[in-house]
Amino acid sequence: MHAPSTGLPGDTGEGPDAAREAPDVSRKRAGRRVDPFDLLERYGILLVWGAVIVLFSVLRPSTFPTTVNFQTIFGTQAVLLIMTLGLIVALTANEFDLSIGAAMGFGAVLVAWLNVNNGWSIWWAMAATLAFGVGFGLLNAFLVVGIGVPSLVATLGTGTLLSGVGFGITDSVTIGGISPTLVDNVSKQYFGLPVAFYIGLAGVVVLWYVQEYTPLGRHLLFVGEGREVARLAGLRVDAIRAGALTASATVATFAGLMQAGTIGAADPGGGASYLLPAFAGAFLGQTAIKPGRFNAWGTFVAVYFLVTGITGLQLLGYGGWVQDVFYGGSLVLAVALGRLAARRRTVEA
Repeated sequence: MHAPSTGLPGDTGEGPDAAREAPDVSRKRAGRRVDPFDLLERYGILLVWGAVIVLFSVLRPSTFPTTVNFQTIFGTQAVLLIMTLGLIVALTANEFDLSIGAAMGFGAVLVAWLNVNNGWSIWWAMAATLAFGVGFGLLNAFLVVGIGVPSLVATLGTGTLLSGVGFGITDSVTIGGISPTLVDNVSKQYFGLPVAFYIGLAGVVVLWYVQEYTPLGRHLLFVGEGREVARLAGLRVDAIRAGALTASATVATFAGLMQAGTIGAADPGGGASYLLPAFAGAFLGQTAIKPGRFNAWGTFVAVYFLVTGITGLQLLGYGGWVQDVFYGGSLVLAVALGRLAARRRTVEA
């Protein structure tokens, strides 16, 4: 097993000069025996996910292993998946965006407020909401990159501020009656799953491609692993960090649009409940598929693994507290496993 690469050409962790050695390294790696522990680390969550499905299918044979239940699991969590994909962009650059819950909630509120309360066309309301998401991300980037405020502090502050604005413009009440144009397009189903799910799946594919096959993905990873080394290598570190924070906020705001279209209404306090699940999904996803890295497919598996577990427990009769316990415990466990795996890779390197 090898330590995670820096993302520089050649992907060997040796810097730009290592690109010349990449073919030899690849041939050496290809000739080595497959490490079963490496496979278990990469795909163990899939085995556990399968075991969880079997367990709940045995315990609740009439309600869990049904088409309707699995359509519910995959069809209702697209908003969380989209949010988490945006979050891992910031996390890859080693920036913690605690404002994503507020950005998602405010995205839903703003499009509803403009469309329902102010009579805007749904298309103009959506465009204005996305533009706001970009502006909010740039504000976070200015505070973190431009001024030097730690991302945890800056995004916690801007997220709390934005949440308060959302309660203010709605008078703390839910806004209903969003244009059917948005609701119908987001909720329309194909093969039993809503359009929102396919949008989330498309986001996974796009982010996977960017991470694996583009210079931007490699540079983002390199910046997250060592800013000073990346700067010495000639990368525009500040621009990459700012872009990551802007992308995180913009994607979270877009998730708010999906949420508004999914339920046809906007709750000013609805975004807060998504923050912990998004971080749990991101860090658990870091332990799968490509251990040690925030990756798109690992995130996809982690999000739906967690939702499957929560759904099964709820079908067993456990109340709403299960969600907080499950997500909180999963976040702590994922971070701990990530640390242990990193230590093992360091020793073996």
